Amino acid sequence: MKFLKYMLLFTMIFTSCKAKKNMIDVTAIAKDMSARKVARKHIAANFDRKTLDAKLKVNFDNEKTNQNLSVSMKIKKDEVIWLKGTKFITIFKAEITPTSVRYYSSFFKNYFEGDFSMLEQLLGVKINFEQLQNLFLGQSLLNVKEEDQDVEIVNNAYILSPEKQTELFDIFFTINPAHFKLDQQAIINSEKNLRLEIKYPSYNLIDNEVFPSQIKIKAKNSKRVTAIDLIYKTVVFDGEVDTSFNIPGGYKQLEF
Repeated sequence: MKFLKYMLLFTMIFTSCKAKKNMIDVTAIAKDMSARKVARKHIAANFDRKTLDAKLKVNFDNEKTNQNLSVSMKIKKDEVIWLKGTKFITIFKAEITPTSVRYYSSFFKNYFEGDFSMLEQLLGVKINFEQLQNLFLGQSLLNVKEEDQDVEIVNNAYILSPEKQTELFDIFFTINPAHFKLDQQAIINSEKNLRLEIKYPSYNLIDNEVFPSQIKIKAKNSKRVTAIDLIYKTVVFDGEVDTSFNIPGGYKQLEF
């Protein structure tokens, strides 16, 4: 009996410790800290795995089209982002590398092969491969260590912004004091009525990696507002991922 009691007690303690280890401290308080230190901590929290294999639920709404899709996403870090969207059947596939975007829709029988103009039209701002990768991983679109930053604490979060904003855009990063990943990032051009907001409402601790569980993207220009909501359903790190991609023949080419 005593042996069973001790085993039960050990199991309870071990399980409790393991659960605490895998929890994110949502009670963390944003303490006074220099902008340089906040930037360093955010960079240190960057995603540090070789591959990502994820299943997502995605809602896309651009005021003309409202579509819900299941999306498979595979990332070989710094090499390729591979996407497949389905709704009963495959709707589209895409391959994005640092130098090109390739896309085709087996539903609409069209394809695109070229630069990032397709994504820039979708989001309303210029974006490159590294920035798109960072968007999916909860990291800042721009390197917060390349330029001197200002910092202030608002609603228990650190707001980083460049001391000298660019001529075209104002940029803001909202960093969570619990894990120093992003709560939100925004790129704003008031003159042209352009605004890109990316929010990260929550994170999970997966295999000791703090990773977004949801991403809400809102891109606004003078013509329309595009909203893209992503919910990660499953996430696997550092496995083998197949990112093979071939555009079928006979499809109509899209121009942007």
